[in-house]
Amino acid sequence: MSRPAPCPIYTLRGAGAPLNTLHFRCPGGDTPLLFSGSAKGAIHMWNLNSRRAEMVVEGHCGNSVIWVSTLQSRDSLMSQGRDMQVCLWDLKEGRSEAVDSVWTGSVGFCQCSLLETSPSNYLLAFAGSQTEEIKIIEMPSKSPVSTLIPDTKLGMVMCIKLWKSDSGLGPLLFAGYEDGSLLLWDVTQRSELSHVKAHPEPIMCLTFDPRHLRGVSGSCEKKLSSWMLDNQNNIQLQDCVMLVNPGVSQLRIRDDSRLLASAGWDHRVRVFGWKKLQPLAVLQYHTDMVLSLAFSDHQDPRQRLLAAGSKDQRISLWSIYNERADTG
Repeated sequence: MSRPAPCPIYTLRGAGAPLNTLHFRCPGGDTPLLFSGSAKGAIHMWNLNSRRAEMVVEGHCGNSVIWVSTLQSRDSLMSQGRDMQVCLWDLKEGRSEAVDSVWTGSVGFCQCSLLETSPSNYLLAFAGSQTEEIKIIEMPSKSPVSTLIPDTKLGMVMCIKLWKSDSGLGPLLFAGYEDGSLLLWDVTQRSELSHVKAHPEPIMCLTFDPRHLRGVSGSCEKKLSSWMLDNQNNIQLQDCVMLVNPGVSQLRIRDDSRLLASAGWDHRVRVFGWKKLQPLAVLQYHTDMVLSLAFSDHQDPRQRLLAAGSKDQRISLWSIYNERADTG
């Protein structure tokens, strides 16, 4: 007998606008938090014990917030808005002050990517003011590291992912473009390492598993494109995963590399086993497009959560596949 369809363990309401981005911070011993960024410029800090917003920051002059993240090494929050600003917020002692900002010049929807390189330094990548431009700077000094512009016209930068290889190379970056191209860049050398046509349509989202050198990307099509890196850092396209309905807003891999979740334009979250991309569950709760996803970073695996944010202004939280069940 098949399992009954799961239900959310609870929902968060009150954001008052579509939820473009979600990010967990669940350190052991401290209050587990979920940050959300809305289309009306609000950043909510949700206390997952009380299930209420502990703080609301109006950070981007009413412009849509498209990305939020925290720094592991300090009580700092980063947010990116459609006002072309990335802001750094000090969260110590309940404060909500913007202590620094970076001007991106980008009017698009490409979310920033963050890579912490030491306890005090990190790299920040973002789409630049030119159509195909990606800029990487070192923070907090804001020192320019690299500007990446492809040799051929690929259209707008749609999504990016910074990561560090174990092979001794410097930081690397995946980028998905408007024409469906997927590129791997060497950030330090400012050079293209690999270029494939992953989709016939713009790449809306991508995610990557550095432990297994595998990734997946989505677009407005009825399929996901999976791919891997070979030992020469060439992107190799793998099997496609067919979807029931077209359109994917976001993709997330759980930290244990067992689950992949997709945010669908059809109001559903789909969960796959990451190893074989076997469909495991369809999570139905939202009444409009699912725009954002996040897996929690609880230290106890039994407490892990999946959060989904929707255009219907609600956040659903799910507890799925936390025991050692077969996830394919």
